[in-house]
Amino acid sequence: MMIFEFEDTPLQTARMKVVGVGGAGGNAVNRMVDEDLEGVEFITANTDAQALKGSRAQVTLQIGKKLTRGLGAGARPEVGRQAISESQDEVRRVLEGADLVFITAGMGGGTGTGAAPIIGEIAREMGALTIGIVTKPFSFEGRKRERQAEQGLAELRRTVDTMIVVPNDRLLSVVPRGTSFRDALKKVDEVLLHATQGISDLIRVSGEVNVDFADVRTIMACRGPALMGSGFGEGDNRAQEAAQEAVSSPLLDDVSIHGALGVLINITGGMDLAIDEVHQISTIIQKEAGDEAEIIFGAVHDPELEGQIRVTVIATGFD
Repeated sequence: MMIFEFEDTPLQTARMKVVGVGGAGGNAVNRMVDEDLEGVEFITANTDAQALKGSRAQVTLQIGKKLTRGLGAGARPEVGRQAISESQDEVRRVLEGADLVFITAGMGGGTGTGAAPIIGEIAREMGALTIGIVTKPFSFEGRKRERQAEQGLAELRRTVDTMIVVPNDRLLSVVPRGTSFRDALKKVDEVLLHATQGISDLIRVSGEVNVDFADVRTIMACRGPALMGSGFGEGDNRAQEAAQEAVSSPLLDDVSIHGALGVLINITGGMDLAIDEVHQISTIIQKEAGDEAEIIFGAVHDPELEGQIRVTVIATGFD
């Protein structure tokens, strides 16, 4: 089933907040701020007072002040957990009024792994649709970090509505050989940015085909693990290229979106984005997902993408 919505009346938009938890979450938020991701409020939460000084978020939250005295969690998730327990009232205060909360973190360390699930729990208790967008560590970071990440992911899965997991190892297959570690980490931030923007732009930007917050809630509420892919196309065959790339994205970790119950598609292009291209993209993705999927999509104009198309697909509701 496809839902088309054409609207021209500006709606009272949903209030969206992005919480970057721990070091990796803070870096991802800085990237989103640098890229002028609009219509969302940014919050960075960390045990490490020094790291918070470098945050460009509107709101910074030092958690576990008494416990860690600003020194970080030393890669121990239990410290992250205790820190956030100490600071729950402040978390509630900064999340007040949010309809949608994105929680972004790197799993495997101390603060992100320990605190993100509890922030998810608080956000959901407050009635917000809660989406976790997190990374799994590179395998070269060691087994201990990997085990901590798996435990953190299991806890986060229980507390958020939908969770998108980006395995850092998969990024090694998309960055050229010889890429510096720093640039590889920037790529991680870029993926977290596209996942967040793919959803927030659908709600915020009044496009040619509009999607409102209720549509997003339909696809995302209580849906568990999600898959995300993004694709880019330019030239004569750009629509097909972008759609194919999105459904065969390396970030999908060699799994298909087939069998998803809900699929959200964001099609962003220049002012030359044509209706038949929107149709072509939606058809390719619908075919890939299968007949059971409820598909909601929005088409958004971005003058900077003249001659180009970017497609973000988020598939939810797997068994």
